Amino acid sequence: MAEITEIAPEVYRICFYLPQIDLQFSQFLIKDDEPVLFHTLMRGMFPQTREAVAKIIPPEKLRWISFSHFEADECGALNEWLVAAPNAEAVCSPLAALVNINDFATRPARQLTPKDTLSIGRYKLRYINTPQLPHGWDAGVMFEETTKTLFCSDVLHQQGVCDALTTSDVLGRVRKTLADYNANELLAGYQPYTAQTGRTLERLAELGPARLATMHGSVFEGNGAAVLRDLAVVMREVLGDGATAQA
Repeated sequence: MAEITEIAPEVYRICFYLPQIDLQFSQFLIKDDEPVLFHTLMRGMFPQTREAVAKIIPPEKLRWISFSHFEADECGALNEWLVAAPNAEAVCSPLAALVNINDFATRPARQLTPKDTLSIGRYKLRYINTPQLPHGWDAGVMFEETTKTLFCSDVLHQQGVCDALTTSDVLGRVRKTLADYNANELLAGYQPYTAQTGRTLERLAELGPARLATMHGSVFEGNGAAVLRDLAVVMREVLGDGATAQA
């Protein structure tokens, strides 16, 4: 069953916990004139996610569907949503549309460059390219400028059952999760540390986010810029070569 939490005015976290892998999966729904869903989750979960969205808005009223990168939990149920919501369109970067979405999806995507904004009523969204953060050439995040909510995908990934919203430090859990994944032969390399990682996190910090809405774990509310800058240090320590990695 979904846990639904309003994390900002008319911004909802829809969360499912999968005990078999000890991990939460969250979608974020912005209720506005043109509602937006960030993350579709997997195709097999579509009936549950549709039921959860229906508790907030009529699913057929959904207008925009966005995600960070091409992966089952990010956009696996995109086509199911495009059927359920006849006026809905995917929203992604031109690169994501070129290499994946316009081939995968049953309707072409709305493409946003870094200079573009998407006005949905009271709220305005900006899509920011973040190659290889959390992973994938096509990766990006979405920033809502009014509530200053950064929908940051797997950035700040935390294992286990976590509170929906927290003002407490989350980086201890993030550090443990990154270390555990990196030590697992199957999961190693889940999030890379590259020469661009520190610079990309700094660009996100400069947005001054008030909330960091991660897919897996607690949404952090507070000084998001400080958390993102500290995350750059954590990622370098856990994933990078401390002697030579560039921030």
